Amino acid sequence: MGSASENIPISIPKELYEKIHEKISGTSFSSVEEYVVSKLENEFPSEPVYTKEEEELIRERLRKLGYIE
Repeated sequence: MGSASENIPISIPKELYEKIHEKISGTSFSSVEEYVVSKLENEFPSEPVYTKEEEELIRERLRKLGYIE
């Protein structure tokens, strides 16, 4: 899950870990780590990367809508 970058360990209270583990039991999440990473990715989404062609299409749409000149 996430990008191919290296992982950094973090610590959370055992009680919280156990609550999360119980909450995800029977869900598609295979681990507490997967669930926490998913929540953090939703909270801090990565910036989209657009090609030059995509950028030009976006600019053209914004021009047509009157947002930019």
